Amino acid sequence: MDADDIAYLSATELVAAYRAKTLSPVEVTRTVLERIDRLNPTLNAFVLVDPEAAMRDARASEARWRRGEPAGPIDGVPTSVKDLILAKGWPTLRGSRTVDPKGPWDEDAPSTARLREAGAVLLGKTATPEFGWRGSTDSPLSGITRNPWDTTRTPGGSSGGATSAIAAGLGALATGTDGGGSIRIPAAFTGTVGLKAHFGRVPAWPLSPMGTVAHVGGQTRTVRDTALMLDVLSRPDARDWMALPPPAAGWAQALDADGGADLRGLRIAYSPRLGYVPHVDAEIEAAVARAAEVFASLGARVERVDPGIDDPAGIFAVHWFSSARNLLHRLPAEKLALLDAGLRDSIEFAARYTIDDFLDAQKARGELAVRLQRFHRDWDLLLTPGTAVQPFDVGLVMPPLPPGVTPINGADWTWWTPFSFPFNLTQQPALVMGCGFSAGGLPLSLQLVAPNHREDLCLRAARAYEQVTPWGAMRPRLA
Repeated sequence: MDADDIAYLSATELVAAYRAKTLSPVEVTRTVLERIDRLNPTLNAFVLVDPEAAMRDARASEARWRRGEPAGPIDGVPTSVKDLILAKGWPTLRGSRTVDPKGPWDEDAPSTARLREAGAVLLGKTATPEFGWRGSTDSPLSGITRNPWDTTRTPGGSSGGATSAIAAGLGALATGTDGGGSIRIPAAFTGTVGLKAHFGRVPAWPLSPMGTVAHVGGQTRTVRDTALMLDVLSRPDARDWMALPPPAAGWAQALDADGGADLRGLRIAYSPRLGYVPHVDAEIEAAVARAAEVFASLGARVERVDPGIDDPAGIFAVHWFSSARNLLHRLPAEKLALLDAGLRDSIEFAARYTIDDFLDAQKARGELAVRLQRFHRDWDLLLTPGTAVQPFDVGLVMPPLPPGVTPINGADWTWWTPFSFPFNLTQQPALVMGCGFSAGGLPLSLQLVAPNHREDLCLRAARAYEQVTPWGAMRPRLA
């Protein structure tokens, strides 16, 4: 097996190889670190790499596997941490020149702690736009992060460093965050798998400045790895007072028990525009329509049905812009001047919102969530595109505006992510995965949205689709 093949092994495959003693965590980690050294200067996926710590983790994992005593289901798997998530001993700079790198950095976030407990080999921190504010990944601190499928294009954001790394074979697992699509947008732009589990499923601490619209989760290349990572990340942590209890059985185990690609009995509502989205790229729309046919061929009942909701962009804007302002508007003038100009504009824009606006938006959010829960009494899953646009040029907040689209302001990224943020408001599970490639070779993706607490439905349908389509096995042509 050559180095490229090793780098693209899934976490599931790596653990099987460690158990069979055909590969070792030390060999795999060394291969991945050499690949990071070669490719990261182009991709800028990592903002911090710690080879010494990674090799120390790998040697400890190798010793456990020799004894037949792995620490957990991802023992020895190379993994990265998004630079919005605390990792003890490493600065968490959030893509910002306003954060003091001196720290102290003496605590792990719950997700990082669970990874360590399960034996993951932690490679370093991945890039994010400043405070995760936008759907493309570049920041005043770390510069531009690039898409492995085409390095002139963005990998999306805000977990763009994580998915750039995963798509390029720079580790099998990565953590991400999603306050309006930040796990799912970059999964869509890189053809990887991103699950925003139900709010509280993955414990978070400290709570995101974006409050109860923000989730923590995993970025992977396969659906089973997504389930495996959810098994690890969803373990309890006393610091999150809103965390959900873990399920009685694991998600990966449930997928293994299900086994095949039989979706008989599953009811899928296919909604290419949610009933109101004015613009969707034609190649994306066609790819998702073909995916709907695949789900039907696997036995699911698939019908074209819209969920009967109005565009919630205004509701989301009040939540998101107000949270960004609350986080940053008290910075002294000299630090405000260091912020990304678009983020600074967003803070100024949010000054128009009053407490009445926020409370009205909370009420409207609740009504939206109830409407979708009623919709899901008749439908197990909602199938939509992953995004409305293909990966666009690096350095931009948004692609060129199509006819009929009017953004909220100059920093508004929600018009091209209309399938993402509604489900942050409702907190439902939502999974994005690849469903084809454009004529120009860029990933096209679909989204599966489940009722409250039913990540298993997303994972079951996604795994079945993955088993009968070739998209997940394709790799970018990296020099």
